[in-house]
Amino acid sequence: MGKEELIAYCGLYCGDCFGYEGKIASLAGELDEELKAVNFKKNADFFAQMPFFKVFKNYDSFIELLGTLKELNCTGCRDGGGSPTCEIRACCNDKDIKGCWECDEFNTCNKLDFLQNTHEEAVIKNLNMLKDKGVEAFLDGERYWSMK
Repeated sequence: MGKEELIAYCGLYCGDCFGYEGKIASLAGELDEELKAVNFKKNADFFAQMPFFKVFKNYDSFIELLGTLKELNCTGCRDGGGSPTCEIRACCNDKDIKGCWECDEFNTCNKLDFLQNTHEEAVIKNLNMLKDKGVEAFLDGERYWSMK
């Protein structure tokens, strides 16, 4: 059973997200610490000289990505997480509604379009479920998240 405060304005459930509560961020932090502790950069530079380990030439980019992964720690968009410039959150707040499911335009709203690349039809399915069956049924039932 889910928590109502984790229903995102867009209809996704923040508790289903890989960034919620920071598991990936924590693991990335542990890996970063271990790599620094063993001075892996020195080994990566050495390995990069060998043809079968040439991928280690990308080690600095990997460390940069690891640093970004360490930031994937979100408490949910209703608790200040997510993008601070989210148009969906701003729109819902401007309309004084809990989420897009309370708006008659969500099926044609272009503010949701950017989510389709990752979540496909999950957002619209969730919004329709929230609108038709309500929050309780959404929290107790099957939710959609879809990742391509």
